[in-house]
Amino acid sequence: MRANDTRSAEAVRHGAYVCISVPRDAREAVGATAAEALAEHLGLRNEFDPGRDEPPGTIAFLSRVGATAAEIADVDLLSADAIIPVASVSAESVTEFCTELTRLLAQTIKPRIIGGSLRPTNYTGNAMHNFAYAHRVLQQPGTVMPNGFLVPMSKTAGWWQKDWMERHTYFLPRYDESGHMLNEGHALAAAAGIACLMRRTYKNATEPAPAETYDFINYFECADEDVSTFHEVCTALRDITKNPEWKFVREGPTWHGRRVPTWAELFG
Repeated sequence: MRANDTRSAEAVRHGAYVCISVPRDAREAVGATAAEALAEHLGLRNEFDPGRDEPPGTIAFLSRVGATAAEIADVDLLSADAIIPVASVSAESVTEFCTELTRLLAQTIKPRIIGGSLRPTNYTGNAMHNFAYAHRVLQQPGTVMPNGFLVPMSKTAGWWQKDWMERHTYFLPRYDESGHMLNEGHALAAAAGIACLMRRTYKNATEPAPAETYDFINYFECADEDVSTFHEVCTALRDITKNPEWKFVREGPTWHGRRVPTWAELFG
């Protein structure tokens, strides 16, 4: 007799970031689209006031603050004037929203859609869960945590050629024979953000992701006073003397937006 209790890796939620760039002379027309009516039709709750429970579907509105280029050239993301995050337990709802919004905007712009799925963590046992997630900050209203950062990335072919056990080791500190810490690894390099950065990661359906898509789509929210911590965490993760994992990372642009409550305020 053998047990049959393999843990599922099936997606528990699906999401997309709809990135739009709108010429100034077209913004009045874009503001008149029926995006909010579409969201209501699909039962998507506005994340600006997230509530205490996790609804089946959500929508949000982010107005551009700025963006920084990185190794992966993604002009549509880098130049986006606004991003509309949408998420649902139903992949069909996310697809319907993106398809219909693209149709509504067809005469003005073509959205850049970056999507993926929320899946169970791969390398998180009880101790790591208690360290990294047990006391994480949850999503707050837009008035409390108004900053949103989208940071998509992919791993190199060398990363995916590694056995999963070797990949696992990069998330932990490494020590020499005397117990001296050689480097922090991902978990410690990112530790400063646990208490103040709301974080969400969607993964591609396949590993590695197909060309022109990302392996991981990382999204963060924080208060104004914690924007510096976000950048400090990014700097620490990118330092390969602290976090050797980043030798295998290729980042897309880091896009910074301001959370707003309505579509009409995206282009104010």
